[in-house]
Amino acid sequence: MRLNSLSILNYKNIREADLVFSPKINCFIGNNGMGKTNILDAIYFLSFCKSHSNSIDSQNILHNADFCLIQGKYQVGDAIEDIYCGMKPRLKKQFKRNKKEYERLSDHIGLLPLVFVSPHDSVLISEGSDERRKFIDGVISQFNKTYLNQLLQYNNALKQRNALLKIETPIDDSLLDIWEEQMAMYGTYIYEQRKMFIVEFIPIFQNFYSFISGGNEQISLRYHSQHQEYDIKARMFETRSRDRILGYSTQGIHKDELEMMLDGYAIKRVGSQGQNKTYLISLKLAQFDFLKRTHRKSPLLLLDDIFDKLDSFRVKQIVELVSGETFGQIFITDTNREHLDLILQQLGQDATIFHVENGEISK
Repeated sequence: MRLNSLSILNYKNIREADLVFSPKINCFIGNNGMGKTNILDAIYFLSFCKSHSNSIDSQNILHNADFCLIQGKYQVGDAIEDIYCGMKPRLKKQFKRNKKEYERLSDHIGLLPLVFVSPHDSVLISEGSDERRKFIDGVISQFNKTYLNQLLQYNNALKQRNALLKIETPIDDSLLDIWEEQMAMYGTYIYEQRKMFIVEFIPIFQNFYSFISGGNEQISLRYHSQHQEYDIKARMFETRSRDRILGYSTQGIHKDELEMMLDGYAIKRVGSQGQNKTYLISLKLAQFDFLKRTHRKSPLLLLDDIFDKLDSFRVKQIVELVSGETFGQIFITDTNREHLDLILQQLGQDATIFHVENGEISK
């Protein structure tokens, strides 16, 4: 799969751009704050129907603009896919595939697999459980439509139960029974899918880390869920009184934990900047490998300023990985042209280079 061209109007700080891409390597050079990441974010938007960095659609429209447009033309196997997104303030966004509007945006997820590696990934280590669950759910949702639908149903049931818990006057407990039944049903499916995914994912992730680091460090992931310890429906019933006091649900798969370990310790406590970045990049490359095998097509790979804080050996190893036949079309941002030229020299492949300044893009 590849993205042949991209048109942008009024997206973040990009007023207008019409870009034609190389089938292999595309690079965006410019100082910080010029709009390089916004281009990658527009590509991300066309895969996931949302921004990678700002989930509020109206805030992604250029200041004082009346609308925003992103359109990409993709080669997916033998087919050409024309994907369009239009947004206006205070209106529902339009998302179209080959000029036909989607009834549900969730139907689009998975059509255009994509992996985005960015400095923002550091929240997986620094901020913990919520971000890690989002990572797992994001990967599984790209190849398992049932999982995405079950997750949406679970989140709705959780929202309804939390709303009941906040009511100060007495309520009919049968209402809680209904939502707890749904949370237990959908949650059991989600737990089983997460568990199976982690088991298959870990060895792929460990292999990438070992290659990039030179094999001198041992890393792992540990998945913990209340579903491993309790009859979750009975547990929700037992904790109703406490949950009413707190005003939210303390039991369920929304409380699952994914521990990130380095040499047997939490990487958040012992990892250096280089080790943390290697860990995160390895996670994302394992995600790429997993999606490629499940989709039977190569995802787009977006690398946003990923080489900072890595020693020359680790940069060399990453470049060697992504230049291989495993990876398809790649989009890279960097602030240093000399640094980028060295990377491209190692890649040994032709690249299309774009210069970005104040939202203006040129070759």
